[in-house]
Amino acid sequence: MAGTAVLGRLSWQPAEVVDIVEETPRVKTITFHVPGWRGHLAGQHVDIRLTAVDGYQTERSYSIASRSEGELIDLTVERLNDGEVSPYLMDELRRHDRIEIRGPVGGYFVWEPSDAGPVLLVAGGSGVVPLMAMIRTRAVSSSGGAMRLLFSSRTWDDIIYRDELRELTGQWLTVVHTLTRSQPPWWDGYARRVDAEMLAAISPSPSAQPRVFVCGSTAFVEKVADSLTSLGHAADHIKTERYGGPGREVADAR
Repeated sequence: MAGTAVLGRLSWQPAEVVDIVEETPRVKTITFHVPGWRGHLAGQHVDIRLTAVDGYQTERSYSIASRSEGELIDLTVERLNDGEVSPYLMDELRRHDRIEIRGPVGGYFVWEPSDAGPVLLVAGGSGVVPLMAMIRTRAVSSSGGAMRLLFSSRTWDDIIYRDELRELTGQWLTVVHTLTRSQPPWWDGYARRVDAEMLAAISPSPSAQPRVFVCGSTAFVEKVADSLTSLGHAADHIKTERYGGPGREVADAR
């Protein structure tokens, strides 16, 4: 199993597209076969590199959505109209196409089943991707604590992994959604952006010392982290991943 990766020690590998699944009208999950892939931890990401016919190259980082399973990895990509890489991945990539991949990268924002304590996951839009890898890893593990996911999406149709999350909800997983832009007529859940009141209602007690993973845009992550610390959660138990930084194409999909 891979741990923290140092980029200087990683090399680019070929990755072949073996499946493409539409998650929402703007989001697809692409499954790659990476020969010799040695595994990854839930929460890690990879770099991908595209090379044009004229030799121009560009790189972006994407979180791994899947649990570690042989030589297959899933990347869930949201299409950004002004992005340089996501439109190609969403609109042009086909089965049997190949790109270059490097990873896994990251050792801070990871969860392992050996952590038996309670876990709080807070996602804004496509920030759910690395958290889904944690949920999927927990689903096939005989150990690990209870998980709670608070998931902020714009609309019902924008909820990534909606059906799978519903199927996994049960004894060890609780999922709570909030829809910030519009809601179906039958909706009786939260209908606003994540705030301290919502977190207080959803979170395990700070006395239980839950491990907390927050992923989304910078503004989303900072607000959630500040709210959690104000509620008494230990800052050193809160791990954050900010999307939209250098080398990332992620919309603020709260």
